[in-house]
Amino acid sequence: MARDPSPAGEERVRDADRSQNTILAAARDEFAEYGLGGARVDRIAERAGLNKRLIYYYFEDKEKLFQAVLEQVYRDIRDEERKLRLTELEPATAVKRLIEFTWDYYREHPEFITLLNSANLHKARHLSESKRARELNSPVIETLAAVLERGRKEGVFRGGVDPVQLYVSIAGLAYFYLSNSHTLQAIFGRDLLAPKARAERLSHMTDVILGYLLNA
Repeated sequence: MARDPSPAGEERVRDADRSQNTILAAARDEFAEYGLGGARVDRIAERAGLNKRLIYYYFEDKEKLFQAVLEQVYRDIRDEERKLRLTELEPATAVKRLIEFTWDYYREHPEFITLLNSANLHKARHLSESKRARELNSPVIETLAAVLERGRKEGVFRGGVDPVQLYVSIAGLAYFYLSNSHTLQAIFGRDLLAPKARAERLSHMTDVILGYLLNA
């Protein structure tokens, strides 16, 4: 059906967009706090201040809503990564900037980590079924591949580096530390989230990744 081009039709589209965005924000908080299994559509409706029927109208069921939330959080992080304009930086600077960004983003968005934890509990089937999620995540790998290739041609980086493996290493160094900070603190008896400890962690991550990449 064609979209109504009238002012009233455009306003209805804006209202629908606002409603969906409000639902997604409420659902993100609910899923981050309770996981997919513990989340309740009634609470999401209450958080959003909207009728529960509207949630089912836009997203069909809780499973589809969880998928939409995952797509949205990936869209958010990829939008921020694009703003880094990594291909315009020197290769080593670009990788360092990506490390810093990844660390800061995970630290400032703990809901991203908890949502991924929940997605993994369900074997990531919601992401596997989402073509949109795969499309959202391919640009960062393409960008990193271009940075690595330029660094190799300039003699700065070693050759044969898989951009997917490198990105997983960058993400993993930040993700594990933050997602397991409570258990790590209990085991080692150190406040790993204190400002000094956070700065040391970022410095360590940068040294590990660049130490692997840079030609001696």
